[in-house]
Amino acid sequence: MAETSPKAPAAEMSGADILVQSLIRHGVEVVFAYPGGASMPIHQSLTKVTDQLRTILPRHEQGGGFMAHGYARTTGKVGVCMSTSGPGATNFVTILADAKMDSVPLIAITGQVPTNVLGNDAFQETPMVEICRGITKHHYLVTRTEDLTRIMKEAFHIATTGRPGPVIIDVCKDVQVKKVVPDWDVAMNLPGYKPYRRAGRKELEPILAALRASKRPMLYVGGGAIHSGAAEELRKFADRLGIPVAMTLHGLGAFPADHYLSLHMLGMHGTVTSNYAVNDADLLFAFGVRFDDRVTGKLSEFCKHGKIVHIDIDNSEIHKNKHAQIPVHGDLKTALADLNAMLTEDTYADLVSGGRYPDWLRQIDEWREAEPMKVPERHDDLIIPQYAIRRLYELLKERGQLDDTIISTGVGQHQMWSAQFFQFNQPRHWVTSGGLGTMGFGLPAAMGAKVAHPKKICIDIDGDGSFLMNIQELACCHTEKIGAKVMLLNNQHLGMVMQWEDRFFNSNRGQTYLGAGHDEEPYPNFAQIAKGFGIPARTVSSRKELDEALIEMIESESAFVLDVLVPHQEHVLPMIPSGMTVKDMIKA
Repeated sequence: MAETSPKAPAAEMSGADILVQSLIRHGVEVVFAYPGGASMPIHQSLTKVTDQLRTILPRHEQGGGFMAHGYARTTGKVGVCMSTSGPGATNFVTILADAKMDSVPLIAITGQVPTNVLGNDAFQETPMVEICRGITKHHYLVTRTEDLTRIMKEAFHIATTGRPGPVIIDVCKDVQVKKVVPDWDVAMNLPGYKPYRRAGRKELEPILAALRASKRPMLYVGGGAIHSGAAEELRKFADRLGIPVAMTLHGLGAFPADHYLSLHMLGMHGTVTSNYAVNDADLLFAFGVRFDDRVTGKLSEFCKHGKIVHIDIDNSEIHKNKHAQIPVHGDLKTALADLNAMLTEDTYADLVSGGRYPDWLRQIDEWREAEPMKVPERHDDLIIPQYAIRRLYELLKERGQLDDTIISTGVGQHQMWSAQFFQFNQPRHWVTSGGLGTMGFGLPAAMGAKVAHPKKICIDIDGDGSFLMNIQELACCHTEKIGAKVMLLNNQHLGMVMQWEDRFFNSNRGQTYLGAGHDEEPYPNFAQIAKGFGIPARTVSSRKELDEALIEMIESESAFVLDVLVPHQEHVLPMIPSGMTVKDMIKA
């Protein structure tokens, strides 16, 4: 028998190299990383794999974190960001809280001081796991290099399964340096974590029984429909049954905006029609939602006379805010697929016979005609924000580029106007900070989306207050050649806070004016700032020049800042004041 050569011993690798190789093995193509003392070994490892893994240097850790958001929210993949310890790591707190609220699959990797000085208040030491325990789906402090492969495997599994969410991995510096032989086939250790659940037929049958008894059914669809990839099944379900659909801020795009059954957004700044319909519905299908206060207003009055069906992958959301008469714990996509299959059976043929709800749809059409969402009229040449957003939408549609456009926003009036006047027919083309409502989100999120989709048009519709909070990322746009664009609706105010001042505080201004003086030119000069970063820019103030400027922005091959000067007197309407009901809706 021929002798076999002895097997060569497996090569040792540093913890930093193991971490970086783990990213590559999990399909990561880009990381948004800002270096520092406690994370330097990882960055040295990143320099070795530039042909496999792109590293983008943001100009602030929060900017990099929100770039990871834009990447994750538009792809469904994990967004990865990195920072050093101490202030670098704490700059991730907001992006982690945002990801937890909006169910975004995110992995934040932070450097930490060496294990031998943990707890000694060493330079730039912060207890990140303790800080982030309540704002992450899971968290790790890595004190053994041998644990890295298992932890990385678990982190990707946790971030992407069940209800997606953020994971923080805090890696001590000596762990990054120490060399071990990695075990790439290590088993995960997650007892009790069971993210997959498919609802059974016996759980779904009561839904169709309730539908048979309903005369005014309604679909209330949230971000969970997008996270589960349920858009196609949702459309089949609504089409077959002829049920109108209202969406939350994060549900936009889960059902086509141009579909007859679409009532667009509901809630505080939703359409009159959608809010009236939910108020009058006798059966409400709550799909992938959490009954957020910005949707429900006064909880006890929300869908007060209707039966609620709630389907959600996160069992803790069921009955949390609103009792559901038919609760279903399970994945929404598979639940809808099973319901659609049941609807093809003879038993349920009467439900899909068509024309079951003529009186209900006639009532909805009356509301639509009486209370349409329209751009307010002006008789001067000023640009109002609603008009600018609608013209951007119309131009992209006329040019056949709508399906290739991703819109992100900051937070405030411009965010709500974008949700109202830009129409989304596909999921993952709309990126905004909903649950946490983080100003400064729009530009870096658009950048992350552009990195993920280099051939798409990625536009941040922003306000001057939000834009200033991460404006430094224009430098990253320029140096990394990221062609994200900004349509800045510049009203010189913190618009949404100002609106509440006007409505509820007798227009008393409490530090909501952002300009340098009421008789001065608009401040700051955003076009000049952008050009200082090497970014083309233009300022417009009249309607007659808006279309040309929008086309210039759309056609720019590089990043572009279009500073649109708008009056500050406009309010986002309709509006249901916080904690109130449809009866308290402000329409003018």
